[in-house]
Amino acid sequence: MTDMPQTEAEWREKLSPEQYEVLRQAGTERAFTGKYWNAKSEGTYRCAGCGEELFSSDTKFESGSGWPSFYEALKPERVAESHDRSYGMVRTEVTCANCGGHLGHLFEDGPNPTGLRYCINSASLDLEPAAEPEV
Repeated sequence: MTDMPQTEAEWREKLSPEQYEVLRQAGTERAFTGKYWNAKSEGTYRCAGCGEELFSSDTKFESGSGWPSFYEALKPERVAESHDRSYGMVRTEVTCANCGGHLGHLFEDGPNPTGLRYCINSASLDLEPAAEPEV
């Protein structure tokens, strides 16, 4: 993992304006605009704030929501959940357990085997491509 900023000024320097708004201010990118909403590449999705490995492309699915969606985290302890009552809704917010960055929301309308849908902002993620198999 990378060195984690300690102050908001350091976060602003490390992140793009969109990443800062999403990760540090719990913003949301517009649907169907993020770089990973329709990505099919294999690899590991890491937190754009701290580099923690969060999701695998193996659990990514097309939800029709316009955001990258996963049916499970790589390890449950790497994502934290809390109640979010903003915008007149009751939802489960998902944050990176390592740096506290806002990732998105968790819904119980996903596919088998978990029935979960981690609806995550592309701005919160960096995709580490899978290694090419040796020939």
